[in-house]
Amino acid sequence: MNAHCHCTSVLPDSARSSTSTKAESDEPPPPTFTRRWLSLAGWLVPSAVLALLPKCPACLAASVALGTGVGMSVSTATHLQMLLMILCIASLSYCAARRMRRFSAFIDTEKNGTS
Repeated sequence: MNAHCHCTSVLPDSARSSTSTKAESDEPPPPTFTRRWLSLAGWLVPSAVLALLPKCPACLAASVALGTGVGMSVSTATHLQMLLMILCIASLSYCAARRMRRFSAFIDTEKNGTS
């Protein structure tokens, strides 16, 4: 099997020029419906877990025991509580940093476009 692509040699000149201009465009494609919902879930899920996480380790151990039927010690619940808090805060920080990066790129393009 040949590893080289011959599709550019098969396309007519007009099709070749239109595909090269699409590839050279700097505009990202518009977000799809699924991507928008996943982005929203990236904010909602860690926020909901952080808001609904019991503040008392004994309450966390009791809710895990009620929900799963698996008992855990209070010290294990303390470690689980701290791990869940760290993961939720890290996830929210990542979402905020990604949003700020997109916002700063938008501001930069607006400044460069009007100057």
